[in-house]
Amino acid sequence: MATTNNSLVCIMVVLLTFCRHIATSSEPPLTLDYYANSCPTLFEVVRKEMECGVLSNPRNAAFILRLHFHDCFVQGCDASVLLDDTFTLAGEKKLPVNKGTLKGFGIIDSIKNKLESDCPGIVSCADILTIAARDATILVGGPYWEVPLGRKDSVSAGHEIADQNLPSADEGLLSIISKFLYQGLSITDMVALSGAHTIGMARCVNFRNRIYGDFESTPVSQTYLSNLKSICPPIPSVESDKNETSMDNVTPNLFDNSYFHVLLNGEGLLNSDQELYSSVFGLKTKQLVKKYAADPFAFFEQFAESMVKLGNITNPESFVNGQVRRNCRFVNT
Repeated sequence: MATTNNSLVCIMVVLLTFCRHIATSSEPPLTLDYYANSCPTLFEVVRKEMECGVLSNPRNAAFILRLHFHDCFVQGCDASVLLDDTFTLAGEKKLPVNKGTLKGFGIIDSIKNKLESDCPGIVSCADILTIAARDATILVGGPYWEVPLGRKDSVSAGHEIADQNLPSADEGLLSIISKFLYQGLSITDMVALSGAHTIGMARCVNFRNRIYGDFESTPVSQTYLSNLKSICPPIPSVESDKNETSMDNVTPNLFDNSYFHVLLNGEGLLNSDQELYSSVFGLKTKQLVKKYAADPFAFFEQFAESMVKLGNITNPESFVNGQVRRNCRFVNT
């Protein structure tokens, strides 16, 4: 029965991926020089604002990366995640999968305000967020990659699909793989992109099941486990659920391959992270974890390539009825 179920999962993934490919195959191409003439100060403005943001708080790098991922995985990279709730629009920010975890909106607002002064009505919020995610990565030690541009901002949010599209902290490996494949991303992309957790933080509500469940207590990790339990008590409460700690307990503010060493030690903070190495279904993911732990250059190279693929997940509708928002939080009226 288990084999049959797994086969059905694989068939569904293939069909979903095929449908996704058909839906996106005719989208307008993104280009590297899209704003070369219309807004030549774009990259300088984004870089300076990101430098200020990360200098004031290194965690801002992780905030922007997370915003970009949560944007692209819902209905494509269309800045829908930036939309506030209004009387006529239900945004994505307050959904269970996002509530309390998404931050950094102020940095995007600041970038947008400066660009509206330099080149009003030209640069989309979706492109701003994509460039900012690249610069955020570089500022904490990560790799560089070229960012194709030309996205449009959506006039709607993916309120109904965000919770089902985004992976959750306690999700099983096969389910997570299916969500990445649906977006046109491979298992290799999934493992590499998960490496962004090297600068991430997690809330107690998302790792409580892990530390009071199957966390592997080794002589090396006993102190670490005790520390996690002091941060996150077993009984849920409004206050304790908000407590946070680093997903990479070795170099939390540096973008490196330490996250994969954490997984090798059985100390992945989230169940979904440790599944990459420990799941019985993770033959390929386990090998990739070992590879990136042993070779930081291979990790950086693949992360850069996978981030380009992530950013190229576009929303076809945004090229038809999308816009360049004047304020990233609201649809133009």
